[in-house]
Amino acid sequence: MTEKSAVSQSPRLADPNRLEIERLMKRATYASVATALILIVAKLYAWFLTDSVSVLASLIDSSLDALASLINLIAVRHALTPADHEHRFGHGKVESLSGLAQSTFITGSAGFLMLEAFGRLMNPQPVKVVGVGIAVMAFSIVMTFMLLLIQRHAIRKTGSTAIKADYLHYSVDLLVNGSVVVALILAAQGWPGFDAVFAVAIVVFILHSAWGIAKESLEHLLDRELPDEDRARIEAIVRGYPGVCGMHDLRTRRSGRDVFIQLHLELPDDLTLVQAHAIADAVEGRIIEVYPDAEVIVHEDPISAA
Repeated sequence: MTEKSAVSQSPRLADPNRLEIERLMKRATYASVATALILIVAKLYAWFLTDSVSVLASLIDSSLDALASLINLIAVRHALTPADHEHRFGHGKVESLSGLAQSTFITGSAGFLMLEAFGRLMNPQPVKVVGVGIAVMAFSIVMTFMLLLIQRHAIRKTGSTAIKADYLHYSVDLLVNGSVVVALILAAQGWPGFDAVFAVAIVVFILHSAWGIAKESLEHLLDRELPDEDRARIEAIVRGYPGVCGMHDLRTRRSGRDVFIQLHLELPDDLTLVQAHAIADAVEGRIIEVYPDAEVIVHEDPISAA
């Protein structure tokens, strides 16, 4: 091999399941928007009849869920747009921007709910027509659980950041809806003060959800490395290929569904450029077998220079 090292870059291999993955992502976002809209109507009816602040908390949460899910739908559709001349690395980071937008909406709703809950703590109000409220919240639990099943399947197949963010706050919603049912039951037993107490607990869950979404989104926007287990797997693939002496300067990042992997490959000094290139291509192929959406760049170094 000459003193000048070569750089080999893999073309993005066509993913035979990409259309199916895109279909799953779109279905999950459509289901999210539809579920949020249905729950808004149901909870609005329940709040009108019960005048429960915990139902109001859940209603406002669902209203912001609808807005966040709509933004999520638009973001996912844009993120699935193929790379173009002006965006050579694709549009995957739109998913992370959507996650930040979701966390902002959720935090804003938490502030409003906290004010409303403290007002009711100071001046408890009786809850009316408890049975209707419980029935609507039970319906909300069923709807949310069905949505989570759809989202969980989509996440397992796609790894979408935006759908993960949606899944996270709808998981919190499941707990929220359950707590509202408990609050309504306690109110029916003559303890209306618990209605506001549960509303405060809902606020805490909402803020926790918002922080988790914002943290993951920021990590992707700041190009955080892949988890240590992924880096170790990549290193094992590279070092296990015949003829490879070692590797260094492994750099990884994620943008939406796409993964970008760069590394320096250490090869014997006496290889020709053609031989070195063939090994680099084979190593890239092994990596892409494990990470089908990866774009791999390999810099080939003679072992004496490394």
